[in-house]
Amino acid sequence: MERVIAIGEQDFAELRKNDCFYIDKSHFIRDWWKSRDSVTLISRPRRFGKTLNLRMLECFFSMKYAGKGEELFSGLSVWEDEEMRREQGSWPVIFLSFANIKEKNFQDACFSIYGILRDLCNSFYPLRENRSLTPYDKNFFDRIFREEGIREMPHALRQLSGILEKIYSKKVLIFLDEYDTPLQEAYVHGYWDEMSGYMRSLFNSTFKTNPSLGRSVMTGVTRISRETMFSDMNNLTVVSTTSTEYESCFGFTEEEVFTAMNEYRLSDRQEVKDWYDGFAFGNLTDIYNPWSITNYLKKRKIASYWANTSSNALASKLIREGEKSMQEQFSTLISGGEIEAKIDENVVFGELDSNPDAVWSLLLAGGYLKVIKVEKRTYTLVLTNREIRESFENMVTRWFDKAGGEYNAFQKALLAGDLRTMNKFMKDVALATVSFFDSGLRPSEAQPEKFYHGFVLGLSIDLRELYDIRSNRESGYGRYDVIFSPKKMENRHEEEMKPLDAIIMEFKVIDEEAGEKTLSDTAASALRQIENKKYEQELLDAGIPAERIRKYGFAFRGKDVLIQQG
Repeated sequence: MERVIAIGEQDFAELRKNDCFYIDKSHFIRDWWKSRDSVTLISRPRRFGKTLNLRMLECFFSMKYAGKGEELFSGLSVWEDEEMRREQGSWPVIFLSFANIKEKNFQDACFSIYGILRDLCNSFYPLRENRSLTPYDKNFFDRIFREEGIREMPHALRQLSGILEKIYSKKVLIFLDEYDTPLQEAYVHGYWDEMSGYMRSLFNSTFKTNPSLGRSVMTGVTRISRETMFSDMNNLTVVSTTSTEYESCFGFTEEEVFTAMNEYRLSDRQEVKDWYDGFAFGNLTDIYNPWSITNYLKKRKIASYWANTSSNALASKLIREGEKSMQEQFSTLISGGEIEAKIDENVVFGELDSNPDAVWSLLLAGGYLKVIKVEKRTYTLVLTNREIRESFENMVTRWFDKAGGEYNAFQKALLAGDLRTMNKFMKDVALATVSFFDSGLRPSEAQPEKFYHGFVLGLSIDLRELYDIRSNRESGYGRYDVIFSPKKMENRHEEEMKPLDAIIMEFKVIDEEAGEKTLSDTAASALRQIENKKYEQELLDAGIPAERIRKYGFAFRGKDVLIQQG
């Protein structure tokens, strides 16, 4: 009989009590415990079982679950270990999660963290009257619920740990889920410095200078550099996606996926592999996304599940506001190509604005990219799988939501060669969209390139069934901005059998110092560059007649746009 699949259920105890679908990852408990590491930080992409595994640790070790080992762990691999059985239900445990700290300013984020710590302390409030506690200990519970409680936050976990150790005569295990969510949100919304300083104080107090700490596990998506967040913690063991420790504990192996498919009588193995495979941890390749697999098993339908669980705000911000070279590389990725980058597993948020390699490092850690080759620290990267590609395609499409029908109308005008309509709609799209591509650091009028790079990315997605769209490649005597090369006729529908024209686009911002007084001067300069650099050579070499090659010069001054055809 098929087990019930409880989508979104992260409570390990509930899954086991109700005999729901579950793939045994309990060897994680044994592997971690016998490592004897003091503080372990594990980075994995979102929706890869981090929360469920930490809840499993809580159920195994916490005194709250004493006597429930047989009920919760019978039949799982950890329960076969007699030594581990003796540890079940015998430790004071603190469990907390920062997964929902997604505020837009520092003050609100602090209040949200305070709420989590206050609720945590409230769960231990009945211990206030224990005879082992001093008046100072008891007063801690009172202070945390009063107005001054917010000032207690950086040291609250250390104080609570000390209270639990006094009562139980045993050091405390602390499990912190999604430690980096507040930090990512702080970067996206512009209060990184304040939040990183606060979190550094909280982490040092909890995990470094806490004499009552037994052992701890933190999980997150990113591995934030030791220098910016954990500089004083020499007791920290970092387990990244390239580490061999716990490589099979997060995500589903291919064998586990195919076994589950057999249980639910599903047979589309290759399609499942194309959509959801592609992750690699340590030496293990062919790791599948658990969230997508469980949704597929329950709904019996191939679809984009993982992509719809998050707004991808950080990835969107970094790509949308990135420099020209990074947006060109991203265009290559969503077109099915590969890029090269220098990867550093330590994410340095201060470098994300200026170092494209830091962005690719973060996207690799987040599961969006996978490595297909490494040579001397240079990594060859591609999008992880079809589901990720669809996620990014949807993300780029959302950038143009404000433009609505105007954007679609521009595409139709481009295909028809209707220059008048192209200009009208290009102006409308620019007015609706340019400010959206502004980084907030400089006025939109100085950043038209952010608009047109994103614009071309959108075209790359919507027109790629008809065209191979390439950017910043050598042809003739230089590097063109964008070329649309028609695909072969067999790739097109019957109603589209009229031969498509090839298209060359060159973008220029008005340069008054070069004598350009009007947008018309700038557009004419762009067209001269197309001719002088012989950008059409690549198309001619491909057998496309010169009369079927259209050339457009785009001129920008802030939100003003002019297109001229050569």
